[in-house]
Amino acid sequence: MQDEPLYLNEAYIKGLLAAKSSEAEQLNILEKARQMKGLTPQEAAILLTMDSAEGWRQAFEIAGEIKAHIYGERVVMFAPLYISDFCVNECAYCGFAKQQTQDGQKRRKLSMEEIRQEVELLERMGHKRLALEAGEDPVNCPLSYVLEAIQTIYDMKTENGEIRRVNVNIAALDEHGYRQLKQANIGTYILFQETYQRAAYESMHPSGPKSDFEFHSSAHDRAMEAGLDDVGGGVLFGLYEPFYEVLGMILHNQHLEQKFGVGFHTLSAPRIRSGLAFPYAVNDETFLRLIAVIRMAVPYTGIIISTRENPEMRRRLIKVGVSQISGGSSVEVGGYFKNSKNGENNEKLPQFQLEDSRTPADILMWLMDEDLIPSFCTACYRKARTGDRFMALAKSGDIRDVCLPNALMTLAEYAMDYGSAGLKEKAFDLIKRKIDNMEEYSTKTQLGISIEKIISGERDLYI
Repeated sequence: MQDEPLYLNEAYIKGLLAAKSSEAEQLNILEKARQMKGLTPQEAAILLTMDSAEGWRQAFEIAGEIKAHIYGERVVMFAPLYISDFCVNECAYCGFAKQQTQDGQKRRKLSMEEIRQEVELLERMGHKRLALEAGEDPVNCPLSYVLEAIQTIYDMKTENGEIRRVNVNIAALDEHGYRQLKQANIGTYILFQETYQRAAYESMHPSGPKSDFEFHSSAHDRAMEAGLDDVGGGVLFGLYEPFYEVLGMILHNQHLEQKFGVGFHTLSAPRIRSGLAFPYAVNDETFLRLIAVIRMAVPYTGIIISTRENPEMRRRLIKVGVSQISGGSSVEVGGYFKNSKNGENNEKLPQFQLEDSRTPADILMWLMDEDLIPSFCTACYRKARTGDRFMALAKSGDIRDVCLPNALMTLAEYAMDYGSAGLKEKAFDLIKRKIDNMEEYSTKTQLGISIEKIISGERDLYI
């Protein structure tokens, strides 16, 4: 295809992976990565195919240094909210696939009242940021329903708190649809490519609107042309050769940067681990390597890991680059209300199985035990620090003067509103230690004043 972008050019990507390199070249690339200015796709390909224990030891170390320098000790928290499992696609890997209906699974979409029930429970957990999720069904789940759901979520302000930012993970739209999402004041628009290799994509998506490879793979261009300056991408590792997929994401990010001046705000990296049905399933060690290379290649892009991963793996992944995690998640439509009533696990038509079922409070305690700062911050969205404005601040290092203080303020707010005595004590001990070590921060004094205001009852303070 003449105008095919490089991120879809199979010969180009396989050519990058076939290139030979010396150990000296690999170490030079690692030293470049340490400068936190990113890697070219060619350099990323060399690291992906590196076969050196010492090289990978350094790679993990450097990826951790990059993550610590740019994101500090913050780990952003969010939860998914599934509003509909109606879907007309036949994706081979998904619990929402159309075939499930033929097998007797009953479909469901939430009413606005049921969405309010779900949101109230998420607010009681302390969540401030949601990822709205829905299957693709133009009749049973049209965009108008999604837009009404977004407005319903934003209107929910109770004594338990409020959802301050709704990110949206729904099917590819035309440009008019993306303009409607922009008007709805969403945060980040997220769409997984699933796999960048055309034949694998077509095999995994045999029917339904999602089977249109060109329409799906050009969706982020349409979203940004419509004014959505924060977009997120991702793949489902296991559908095709993982090194190929990493390069697809890096090249896609490069394409967006060259065309729009800013690349992906976030990249998601779920994986399938069932090697029987999916021969490209990724083991733990390889997965750590993939995340480390992504972090070195696109240092200022958020990396998201969901509750597909178990607690120990999430701990290891955070150390090599992950900056956002979900917590207390249900991947079933209406699952939060259902589980609050009878304590059942997700049983009916979940999109995928969970490996980390801990509550948000348990995850916060765990993160703080790791000397990490759980963050519920949504300030950048509301201060218009999005798109190229966010990236300019991130790349200059100026973003640190707001990110750490905002994270600590949201942690203080959570501790006051939802924390047990033990959590509150641990949180404020952590907050004090972090403030004491903020000598180089211009916002230190302002932060101290804001923490006192939060303790006194003020809320939603941010820089």
